[in-house]
Amino acid sequence: MRACARDGWPARVCAVISNRPDAAGLAFAQANGIDTAVVDHREFDSRESFDAALAREIDRFEPDLVVLAGFMRVLTDGFVEHYAGRMLNIHPSLLPLFPGLRTHQQALDAGVRVHGATVHFVTPTLDHGPIVAQGAVPVIAGDDAAALAARLLHIEHMIYPRAVRWFIEGRLTVEGERVALTPSEPQWLFADFAGEGA
Repeated sequence: MRACARDGWPARVCAVISNRPDAAGLAFAQANGIDTAVVDHREFDSRESFDAALAREIDRFEPDLVVLAGFMRVLTDGFVEHYAGRMLNIHPSLLPLFPGLRTHQQALDAGVRVHGATVHFVTPTLDHGPIVAQGAVPVIAGDDAAALAARLLHIEHMIYPRAVRWFIEGRLTVEGERVALTPSEPQWLFADFAGEGA
């Protein structure tokens, strides 16, 4: 929302929807005059029924793009296919490395020297899909998962709005497993030790 307002995107955030009534994003949206809704997964007896209710709520706002942020639910194939080509996710690793949970600890356990985040189109395969943008940070001696996550968050806040803007501007084309950006510009970001883009 801040990037949209700051950079004058030809778009607006039409709603924030969460499966958790206490999600901080709901309060932020309400404070900024954005519609909100809650579809609590605990009120449904199956993943399919929850996803169907969530899709109905999303579709009520007629969005051009669905942006997942901190949404920790595995989505059904039918839900994903309903939003094919217009649903983005950000995952805290350099996919295809370290899908799933505990990505920062996975990176530390693997001994990698670089860790990052990936913005990708959502497909039925968990934490998979054509990659729009990636950002990376160094793994520093003495890092624990919390320190690595904090360093990476700065990069996530840079690459996700950038990827959303590219979608809004009609600059992304999915070609098989690859995403082309037209006109071309770097779809990656490396950060130095201080967390500044390089």
